[in-house]
Amino acid sequence: MKSVSRPVLLASLLAAALSLPAIAYVTAIPQPAPAGVTTASLAEQAPVHWVSLAQIAASLDGLPPMAVGFDIDDTLLFSSPGFYRGKQEFSPKDESYLKNPAFWEKMNNGWDAFSVPKQVGKALIAMHLKRGDSIYFVTGRSATRTETVTQTLQQTMGIPADRLNPVIFAGDQPGQNTKVQWLKDKKMKVFYGDADGDIKAAQAAGIRGIRLLRAANSTYRPLPLAGALGEEVIINSQY
Repeated sequence: MKSVSRPVLLASLLAAALSLPAIAYVTAIPQPAPAGVTTASLAEQAPVHWVSLAQIAASLDGLPPMAVGFDIDDTLLFSSPGFYRGKQEFSPKDESYLKNPAFWEKMNNGWDAFSVPKQVGKALIAMHLKRGDSIYFVTGRSATRTETVTQTLQQTMGIPADRLNPVIFAGDQPGQNTKVQWLKDKKMKVFYGDADGDIKAAQAAGIRGIRLLRAANSTYRPLPLAGALGEEVIINSQY
């Protein structure tokens, strides 16, 4: 038998391989689910009692002047910049800065210069001033020896000096009046707030509690479920 040289054998095998039908092998690569919405998902809405500023004003039309109250943080002021700075300076790994008097001294005496006034707050206060209502501010912040929060609110919310009431610091210390007690003491009829605690305080005091939306980038987490307590929620009130 005639021997075949190695180069010739390799060439023959290569020619035979090339003459075979080409077979494509495709590896299945998992693909991410396509992003998108359906008309059903777009139409899905939670059963929330939405109201507009105009509707609130109309509901008060014809009623005599009354006392109304406002929470401050995330209701009238987007104050996350100050709270963020406080956490970084006093307790970057936990929330203990909220119990630190040194933080509250700074927050209540100047750091609100970095807070952004909410437009919905300005509009609500303007509406109540026009009605002749008495406006109170009731905050869960801890009280300090001095404070500039009242002045900040007067300037940013456009409140005349003769219509200004100093901020009430309800805090969370033993012996202090709770928000519920302040709402009762001042005989308020309406209280605006962003937190569940604000709405629960109004309900406990037997008055009308109206929710403002907390901005999505607020450092106050988790974001509350607006409308979950059956309260009215103001549309477009996150800013």
